[in-house]
Amino acid sequence: MSRGKILEAVKARRILVSDGAWGTFLQKKGLQPGECPELWCVTHRADVLDIAKSYIAAGADMIETDSFGGTRYKLQHYGLADRVAEINRAAAAISREAAGPERWVIASVGPTGQMTLMGDVTEEDLQNAFKEQIVALAAGGADGICVETMTALDEAAAAVRAARENTSCEVICTFTFDRTQSGEYRTMMGVSPTDAAKAAIEAGAHIIGTNCGNGMERMVDIVREMRAAAPHAPILVHANAGLPKSVGGVDIFPETPEDMAARVPALVAAGANIIGGCCGTTPAHIAAIRAAVA
Repeated sequence: MSRGKILEAVKARRILVSDGAWGTFLQKKGLQPGECPELWCVTHRADVLDIAKSYIAAGADMIETDSFGGTRYKLQHYGLADRVAEINRAAAAISREAAGPERWVIASVGPTGQMTLMGDVTEEDLQNAFKEQIVALAAGGADGICVETMTALDEAAAAVRAARENTSCEVICTFTFDRTQSGEYRTMMGVSPTDAAKAAIEAGAHIIGTNCGNGMERMVDIVREMRAAAPHAPILVHANAGLPKSVGGVDIFPETPEDMAARVPALVAAGANIIGGCCGTTPAHIAAIRAAVA
């Protein structure tokens, strides 16, 4: 069976299941503080492949890649700025192998850590850095580019444009929101779900959404606002396993697979089309979400 396009599956009224956390999974496999997670695609390929395969086995329709910090701006902190193409191509190839012919690879592209507001870079600088990463991800076998954990509209738009102008991949763009004291949701840069949805679509994103920062319950409110702003756009949610609690100096994510699965109907009713996990989620969480969707 050919996997076709993600947009086609959504138009056919399928609720799709995405994967879960990668960073916490890598730590469990031995990633040490100060190590470059993305370099593991080259140095610990079997471990990264095992993570990808575990989410496919749990029932995910699509998986991300170990490439969240894969721009030269992030990799330069590890002295790896000259290996952007190699690392990102390897990341996509690993997930492509795990996904096989029937499931999608949505390659992860995270923030650069640079801000145009502070004069660190220009939008053109950002777009060129994203282009370098994204072209390599596409060459490695990505079906889609998942621009995620965004907080600034200009950076998100630069990444989306880089993907649209230089690849044939479907483009996802998700933002991370915090709840304010008044109960509204805003990114660190003050962007609302409404503004994020409209800006992502204007930049060319095929799919919009939200990831990280919140558990399933709060994601329902965010999705509802995005759906009102963008009635026809597919919406993806990668929720945390609840809000982290520090136990003995270690962040613990409290929501069980059953807790997350119980919120799936409300999330779908709010307008979500693709549901997966972010920090603290495991293959067990994805399997529970898969069962709830089914």
